[in-house]
Amino acid sequence: MSKKIKKGPLQVLFWIALIVIWQLVSLVYGPEILPGPIYTAKGGYELLMDGTLLQYIGISAYRVLLGWTLGSLVAVPIGIIIGKVGFIRTFAEPFLNFIRFIPPIAFITLFLVWFGIGETSKVMLIMYATFFIVILNTFTGVLSVEEDKIRSARSMGASEWQIVVHVIIPATVPYIFTGIRLAMGTSFMAIIGAEMIASNEGVGYLIWNSRLFFRTDWIFVGLICLGLMGFLTDRAVGLLGRRLLARYGVVSTTSLKR
Repeated sequence: MSKKIKKGPLQVLFWIALIVIWQLVSLVYGPEILPGPIYTAKGGYELLMDGTLLQYIGISAYRVLLGWTLGSLVAVPIGIIIGKVGFIRTFAEPFLNFIRFIPPIAFITLFLVWFGIGETSKVMLIMYATFFIVILNTFTGVLSVEEDKIRSARSMGASEWQIVVHVIIPATVPYIFTGIRLAMGTSFMAIIGAEMIASNEGVGYLIWNSRLFFRTDWIFVGLICLGLMGFLTDRAVGLLGRRLLARYGVVSTTSLKR
């Protein structure tokens, strides 16, 4: 308890010092180059009052959550199959290790050609950003399952399907959950790139379009919104995992510190 009491004020002091430094540096360079917290807050209030900010946040959040959810749902079973079936893994693993080094932003142009400029291309891009991270973590988790556990299950008469359901999947859950959380950050990066290039709405469009009006305060508002969206989403996913998957060994960073 005493550690918590000491930690809270230090965090508050850190953020206060950061805001003060931000304001002082902005006075040196001017609000047109580096808007300070007050100038940024005014820009945010302006966007909030005309409804633009909340609308763009909602649109970006919807795209990220939809693509991230679909990508995770597709990747998990495929990752389990790759990890379980050695023949498939022989061909799939080199391909996955090759394509995972190609960032999602590199596919934006192709996805626009393949799926059009509507919502489909953006959701598919986020699915791509999610898919390979989750699939790699999933089949890594399958490979990390101790062989003794699988042999013990077989010796008790368990079928291959029962081994997958009752041995492999429970042991792989922490790896899957880690992949899902990592993929969330990549999904935000992917949607911002897509919204900058081919969208008329969203936080990425707000950041990109603000350059036309030289509104650096709006750019900072967009950046802050992205940080808050990612932070809150990650905390929500972490809390959900800790509550629902604790019996599988999923813990949060706060739990580890305790």
